Formats: sequence, C-alpha cells, structure tokens
Amino acid sequence: MDLRVLYDTLRQRRRPEDVADMLLPLLQAELTPQQRATLEKAARHSIRRSVWQYTAMQQTFRAVVGADKQAGKAAELFRVTPDPAARFDDPAAVETLLRELNPLIGKEFDHHHYEADRLNREARRAAGLDLSKRRYNKLFRSLRHLEQKLFRLLREYRKLEQEQVAKHKFAHRISYEEFARDPATAAFIAYYTARCNVRSEFTNQSQQRPYDEVAHMLFLRLTGSGLAPTTAAPNWWAVAQVYPAPEVLAQLTEAQKGELLGQWATFLTDLADFLGDIWAQNDFRATTMVVKRGDDSSTWNAAAGAWNKARDSWLNLLYALGMEFVLDELCFGKVMRLMAADVAFWHRSSGGDLDPNTAVWAELPFPWEVLAGTARCTRTQVENVCRRAGLDAYKTGWLAPRPHGVVAFQPTPELVHGVSVANPYLAAVLKRHRYFSGKPAQPLRPEDN
Repeated sequence: MDLRVLYDTLRQRRRPEDVADMLLPLLQAELTPQQRATLEKAARHSIRRSVWQYTAMQQTFRAVVGADKQAGKAAELFRVTPDPAARFDDPAAVETLLRELNPLIGKEFDHHHYEADRLNREARRAAGLDLSKRRYNKLFRSLRHLEQKLFRLLREYRKLEQEQVAKHKFAHRISYEEFARDPATAAFIAYYTARCNVRSEFTNQSQQRPYDEVAHMLFLRLTGSGLAPTTAAPNWWAVAQVYPAPEVLAQLTEAQKGELLGQWATFLTDLADFLGDIWAQNDFRATTMVVKRGDDSSTWNAAAGAWNKARDSWLNLLYALGMEFVLDELCFGKVMRLMAADVAFWHRSSGGDLDPNTAVWAELPFPWEVLAGTARCTRTQVENVCRRAGLDAYKTGWLAPRPHGVVAFQPTPELVHGVSVANPYLAAVLKRHRYFSGKPAQPLRPEDN
C-alpha cells in the first residue's frame, strides 16, 4: 500500500480534518461503525467538504531560502559549470562547491575576512595566480558571500527543526519505511502529528490539546483496546518519535529506549547553546517574560517550545528506563516562552495573574548554565522552588512525565496571526493588509476596489 501522500503530511501543516478525510478510504474496511463515526467528526470539516473549499493558512512549515543565487553567481565568475544534480538549498552541496572553488584563488574554507584573509600581490604571484587585483577581489567577494550564505543556511535549518520539534517532536525524522510498515500506525502518527501542528490561538485560555477523541480512537486500534483492533504489528518505535507516552515507551526494547534517550539528550545539548546565545543577545525579563520592542520573540519562542517538548521526551525516557535518579543531580528546568504584552494585559484584566511556572523558571538556574556546568540544579532545588510557587513539581511536569486526558474534537479555526476569522477569504485579505500582525496595518479601502 502506497502511503506517500499521507507520509508527506508529517512535514506539512495540513489541518487535522484534511488528514482525517484522507484516512477514511484507507481505513474504511477496518473500522467499526462507532470508529468511523468518530473519524467522521473530524473529516466532515475538511477543506474538500467545506462550503469555501479554501484556507488562507499556510499548509507547510516556512521554507528556507537556498543559495541558488549566490552559487550561480560564483559559478559564473569562476567560469565553471556546477553539477546539474546539485541542489543549493542543501548545505552539503553548497560546501562541496565552495571546496571546489576556494583553491582556485588560494583561499581556505571559512577564511573570508576581507582584510585579513585576502592575498596581496606578492602572495598571489607566489600562489601562481595570474589575476588582477580587481578580478581577484571580485572572485574573493563571491566566495565570501557564498560562505556567509552557507552559515545562514545552516542556522535557518537549525531554527526550522526547532520550529518542527516545538510542534510535533521528532515526527519529521520518521523514515517512509518505518511509517509505511503498518497502516494503522501510519494513521495514528499522521493524524496526531497534524493535531500537534495546529497553530496557537490568541486567547487568555489554554490552547487546544492535541490528543483528542479521534487520536485516542486511532491509538486504541494499536493497543488492541479498540472494538476492531488492527491485525498488523504496530510500529511502536515510529510512534515514540511523536508520542513518547509511558504506555508507548513500555513497548520498546531497552536498546531502543536508550537510543531515543541519546537522541533527545543530543538535541537538548545543542539547543541549550542556542538558547544561551539568544538570551545573551536580548534583554528579556525573566521574572515576567512579557515581550517588549526589540525582543527576538519569534526565535526565542520556537526554541523554547522545542526545549520543552524535548525535555518532556527526555523525562519520559528517564522514567521508562528506571533512571529518574539522574534528576537528583541533573535537573534542568523548563524554558518559558515570551508572552505578548496585550495577552498579558488581557490575563490581568480578566482576573488572571502571572503563570506560576514563570516564577519557577526565573528562580532556577538557566538550563544552558546547568548543561555547561557553570550552575547546578537538583531535584531538591526544583521541589523547593515549585513549592514556594504553589505548584506540584510532579503533576506540572517539572519532575515527572505530565499526564494528559482525552479532549473532545474541535474544528481547526481559521486564524490570522492567532485571531479567529470565520471566512477564509476575508482572512486572506486581512493577512495581506497585515491586520493583527503587530505591525502597522495597511487600511482596507473598499472605495478603491
């Protein structure tokens, strides 16, 4: 059975309703009437069945702009023909081209300082370069621009993965072979990933939880608890990439748990350095975490979201392996996201207060300091700080896997920068005119249309 169209949704941001609509023909023969009715709750709201048959929301994660422009210019100046199969949105292809071109002007890779790394006339002559200063400088600049683009490309891919992990953990890393091994597993992963990818809404209430009644029905088919369980063997390793709940991790071998723990630990270590850099470059207020002008909130919030998802997975795996004793000596905390000032005001005006988790975050050592060894954070510290903030450290996910229930299915709202709009065509117009974006809006002028 070819599941590639369904597999492609793991790297997209398709609405859960549209994924559910794709699952109906795939699972139709295997579902009980009750299960089909549950899946229909979501599928009936798909774009295909809607009155509008359109959504203004992007159906993919943001695209990283490749180095085609810089690579093409460098190849033109050096009078070489790049490999036709090379894709210059791939950092490896860009680096290969650079390592091919750099020696042609006696330049080393990653040495592109315009004053310190250029060759003077004597050095060019010694290197056998019969080039005028003007020609040499032009070639050097083209490689400098290409190298700078390569490093920006690497950083943007790093940020893109953080944005993906913040939504759906490691779903985007699942191979097609693992995904397609069992259709029932594929169905759960695709729908649950789509639920995880739902955008945040501008609200002073909690956001939608991804594990809804449709996801629960699809999961029960894997465990054999459904009315008509699948006959194939569920691929628990694939499920654990996106849903590392205790009951899923219990199905893995010790070696698989250890491998997954290592992957999350590596991701956290790399992300801690990134968070530390962003923190140092900004002037965030740890005690309130309310965004102010000049704060790089987009980068920070994506990284913070990725950190918390990764930390949850790491914590789940520690408990699954019986290694929670690690927390006695190494217990880095959560990272708080920045909140928009208008949302913070809305919370206060409606009788709310600062999230007590923010007080815990502000009092504990920063996670990047803990992982760097410049600060210490233990289980006892976290317990004491949570107690002072009025939180149960175990029930709120600071020291133990956070439990969750099953929520009712809710249709995905049409959002413009987090604000729900009933008509998707109106949403497209509002987005085009920058309404709700936090930037100066371009007023709608019906008389000019």
